[in-house]
Amino acid sequence: MQNARQATIYVGLNDAASKQQKFDTERYVSLLKNVCQSYHVAFSMNTITGGYFHDDGTYVEENSLVLTMLDVPDETVQEIAKDLCTFFHQESVMVTYSQAQVHFIKRVDRNLE
Repeated sequence: MQNARQATIYVGLNDAASKQQKFDTERYVSLLKNVCQSYHVAFSMNTITGGYFHDDGTYVEENSLVLTMLDVPDETVQEIAKDLCTFFHQESVMVTYSQAQVHFIKRVDRNLE
């Protein structure tokens, strides 16, 4: 088992101005994958639903993407977060950091004859 630093970026899919989702979720997923590939970052991604209060106090519920990365330099995480905020036309995105214990389970080939 090894220790790793986990960075997670939460990015909503509603447009900051219209407060509505402009494109289907798969289009946003594709864009997120392209951003991660351009930064050469391994990642996991989930789609969730959440609520958000805009700076003007308006509350919206929206679909969001959660991007999880391990041992990615902080500078790279911040750049990815800025890109996603811009590309998804968000007021902000949320970034969290935590320590994780990582263990890879490998497949074992067994002759079952």
